[in-house]
Amino acid sequence: MSDKPVPQPGILTIAPYVPGRSSAPGKKAGDTIKLSANESPLGASPKAIEAVRAAAEKLEIYPEGSSRDLRAALGEVHGIDPERIVVGAGSDEVLHLLAQTYIGDGDEAVMSQYGFMVYPIITRAAGGTPVVAPETDYCADVDAILAAVTDKTKIVFLANPNNPTGTYLSAEALDRLHAGLPSNVLLVIDSAYAEYVTAADYGVGISLVERSENVVMVRTFSKMGLAAARVGWLFGPAHLVDAVNRIRGPFNVSVLGQVAAEAATRDVAFTKALREHNDKWRVWLSQEISSNRLRVLPSQGNFVLVLFDDAEAAKAANGALLERGLVVREMGGYGIANGLRISIGSEAAMKAVATAFKDFMESK
Repeated sequence: MSDKPVPQPGILTIAPYVPGRSSAPGKKAGDTIKLSANESPLGASPKAIEAVRAAAEKLEIYPEGSSRDLRAALGEVHGIDPERIVVGAGSDEVLHLLAQTYIGDGDEAVMSQYGFMVYPIITRAAGGTPVVAPETDYCADVDAILAAVTDKTKIVFLANPNNPTGTYLSAEALDRLHAGLPSNVLLVIDSAYAEYVTAADYGVGISLVERSENVVMVRTFSKMGLAAARVGWLFGPAHLVDAVNRIRGPFNVSVLGQVAAEAATRDVAFTKALREHNDKWRVWLSQEISSNRLRVLPSQGNFVLVLFDDAEAAKAANGALLERGLVVREMGGYGIANGLRISIGSEAAMKAVATAFKDFMESK
């Protein structure tokens, strides 16, 4: 018998999630440009900010337990049934709820090689085993994922577009993946970066959810300027919504989060401005960095992944950026030690990054 409480089996095998840097060593806050967390370069929707200010007058009141008004707004804007939506404290909570609902001891969850680091964490926390499918040139491979599925598989996690690579599967490839899965395996399409996608053959996952019983789409407001509010949501079949709601906390999303997300949902003009700004500077930065003998993966997110010859070169480049107060994301934790992920920021930030890369490459 232990002389202290003992965590459930598997908990202590989990490597804690480590977020990217938020500051540069020796730099004051005003001298730092944070490009490590894929945050909105245009801030939050003014309508969301206004809604939060109004709601701050009633902080003594509990939030509506099901995020009813937010679900109604999501239903109207996306053309989906609000009764098939569950809202959580960020997409992280939604993903945790899915894992808790469908994964147990001895079960497996399949994920791609460079998928979101939260997937193995929530799988192990639920008592399951993560199974990693190799990618092809930093892109999820449908055949590899299907080959990794066994009788023990309960969930397939797919970030589309993927973080941190920015690559994606087309709607056709997504359909092929779903068609190859057993009907009792849940396909979780994590569309966290959907608002930034410009590829014509992309499918966000809504139509696949609507015609299937084993597909769920997960979204977030964090990349749309509401990272501090912590709001995410899912759209899934009725039976899944019923199951997840049985373990969801009754007041899991704050009043401020709900009203901010509802206003942001309806502010389609702001979302459009975010996508257009991102598209312009994502293309520009990719071209500028690529011209300096570095590989930039084609991205459909609000970031780009830059690949160097080796880990030492990436480390040196990161140091050069930090000296200028430019904070980007090192990729060693994702198994891409020769990579740096750079969020798309303001025009000034992108030009500063391009100049820093040029100077760094010329110094080598």
